[in-house]
Amino acid sequence: MRDYSHHDRQRWAPEAPKRRDRTAFERDRARVLHSAALRRLAAKTQVASPGAEPEGNVQSLRTRLTHSLECAQVGRELGKALGCDPDLVETACLAHDIGHPPFGHNGEAALDVVARACGGFEGNAQSLRVLTRLEPKSFAPDGPPLHGRSVGLNLTRAALDASMKYPWTLGDAVGGKFGVYDDDVAVARWAREEVTPGRVCFEAQVMDWSDDVAYSVHDLEDALVAGHVDFGLLADPAERRLVAATAIKLYCDDADLAELEERFAELLAQPYWPDRYDGSPRSLAALKNLTSTLIGRFCLAAEDATRAAHGDRPLTRYAADLVVPRAQRLECALLKGITAHYVWISHERIRARQRDLIVELADALLAGAPGTLDAGFRMAFEEAGDDAGRLRAVVDQIASLTDVSAVARHKLLIG
Repeated sequence: MRDYSHHDRQRWAPEAPKRRDRTAFERDRARVLHSAALRRLAAKTQVASPGAEPEGNVQSLRTRLTHSLECAQVGRELGKALGCDPDLVETACLAHDIGHPPFGHNGEAALDVVARACGGFEGNAQSLRVLTRLEPKSFAPDGPPLHGRSVGLNLTRAALDASMKYPWTLGDAVGGKFGVYDDDVAVARWAREEVTPGRVCFEAQVMDWSDDVAYSVHDLEDALVAGHVDFGLLADPAERRLVAATAIKLYCDDADLAELEERFAELLAQPYWPDRYDGSPRSLAALKNLTSTLIGRFCLAAEDATRAAHGDRPLTRYAADLVVPRAQRLECALLKGITAHYVWISHERIRARQRDLIVELADALLAGAPGTLDAGFRMAFEEAGDDAGRLRAVVDQIASLTDVSAVARHKLLIG
């Protein structure tokens, strides 16, 4: 593993280490792991809203927190195998969803509508905002202009860079995804000083693929356990065609239907793919074997292809790009397509109500602000110099809520 530079290990606000035997990236990992923002993910949606489990379920469904922990395990091992600092990659994986709002991607879509007058909302950009501004850990006189000069967790440059999947603003985005709000550009530029604009560091690429692997496999597992997906349906070619069409629409628009159907049939023909799931211990074990085998398939494919392209040297920062074979990218997209087709699309009425709740809550909070806001967000609202800044404070408040607290706050303000 290559030794990272002093520049990589710098923090915005210089700090003396409390223990000399800890590395800078071990400190980063600990800061994210102990943060309130990470803990709140325990009550935020992954596949189903926390607590919304089928009666008699012996295997609890995942939350956004457990997904982040599993992503971190996948990323740590893959990063270590490729020569990255494992603590650095794990930190990025733990932090990658830390800014996600209540109701998962559904809440993200609703908040994007609410936030149009202040630059929109994107979970990845909100994660950077939490790490560098909203999570109260460190303060500095030259920090960002809000929240009492908070610099958030004051992570190293390399950790912030590794946590950014999309290190650009909305104005520079291609396809809608972005990871930096306009008023967080200064800290993003600091974290990526001397980096070619638009280039994503190797550790962030490892984190991104680990996220795809973890949620494609585990969301499918949870959808099966919750009864949303039936293995038997996937034996029908017509049903597989519908799923493949959903995958193309949402995740892989560069693939055609015939290619994806062929890849789908080949994947289902693997000997580890169960033909049914009934909740029995035997079928639970078979399902676990499926998930672990798929994770190994996806990670080893990326590791082998990356090594074939770059050799056996340690691969870190901007020394290489992660190579993921097209076959595994399409298989991953298909797994995500199964969950999207049978869970998200079929539950649109519930999802529409969640989006309405977010919009109504934003209107109520804004109408009563600053009194309707928690202390930290109230300060940001009062210090904001314009309507956009005040709206952003309200959006930050909503994004910090869990599924349950968003519903409770809505009931309190609206009834």
